[in-house]
Amino acid sequence: MLNFYKGKKIFVTGHTGFKGTWLCKMLINSGAKVTGYALNPPTEPNLFSLSGVENQMTSIIGDIRDLKLMKQAFDDAEPEIAIHLAAQPIVRDSYSDPHYTYETNVMGTVNFLECVRGSKTVKSVLNVTTDKVYQNNEWEWGYREIDKLNGYDPYSNSKSCSEIITQCYKNSFFSNKDISISTARAGNVIGGGDFANDRIIPDCIRAAMNKETIIIRNPSSIRPYQHVLEPLNAYLLIIEKQFLNKKYEGFYNVGPNENDCVSTETLTDLFCEVWGEGLLWVNQSDGGPHEANFLKLDCSKIKKTIGWEPRWNIEKAIEKTVEWTRVYINNGKIAQMMDAQILEFMEHNKHEYSKMMVR
Repeated sequence: MLNFYKGKKIFVTGHTGFKGTWLCKMLINSGAKVTGYALNPPTEPNLFSLSGVENQMTSIIGDIRDLKLMKQAFDDAEPEIAIHLAAQPIVRDSYSDPHYTYETNVMGTVNFLECVRGSKTVKSVLNVTTDKVYQNNEWEWGYREIDKLNGYDPYSNSKSCSEIITQCYKNSFFSNKDISISTARAGNVIGGGDFANDRIIPDCIRAAMNKETIIIRNPSSIRPYQHVLEPLNAYLLIIEKQFLNKKYEGFYNVGPNENDCVSTETLTDLFCEVWGEGLLWVNQSDGGPHEANFLKLDCSKIKKTIGWEPRWNIEKAIEKTVEWTRVYINNGKIAQMMDAQILEFMEHNKHEYSKMMVR
């Protein structure tokens, strides 16, 4: 599958983030010519610096709210493919600074699509949003792409707006052009190199490294957890399919199979088991803002239309996260670990992928 990307010019916003770094690693290994546009890495330490991808791509530090600067970078890159990952992604941060969240996630999307609108080279576009774009009714079944968009908190709501903006631009400017545009509504991601605040697995890792008890806020909440390589693989499939045939553009949920939608309690138990060392957790509410209790995705559409299927179950996702973290703790070779995990993930097509690896 990744052979398609060899030699392709690709513009990625949010390339310095957790998902952005893993995505750029996959694309660079496939021989793509990648230009990234984003703020400096959001944490210290951060995966972007550890991975070494910065020296293998064109990395531009800039704010997606700055249309002039982003358009200059976009036009200089002359991309065939554009992927929008940049966002303010933390629910709790959106409560403390809603203005910045909306400005980044709403106007950032407008600015990105304005760059696409003025481009003479782009053929395939993907806007990555979130599973939280839906009006959450605490249903026991997964949300479908036809369900109502209306995120509850400022982060989720701003991403709902991003979806609506994308639909507007498709209808207003691209319906009669050879440009395919999709959005991907991905579930919660875990994996090596996520150092963000207020995320359960990074919190578990920090506690484990400090030999402290893990504190979790909502042990009964259920989320569609998946390894970071799962949605990235889905994004690349969508982009390729619609690049070749506009009929594949649309709106896609990307999440784990039903049995891998687990509670925070189950996820933390799995982490403690894999990590070992007698690691324990406690339930301790901090009286924070509203968070959804029950959230699942129905991914029938992407499975049927694109042919995508999850590859690693939740147990495997935890194992691979811990494996990466052990290498990090022991000052091991992060880039090689990332390459190895990508190869393992793509093992059904491993021979072809190995031939494409850029050394």
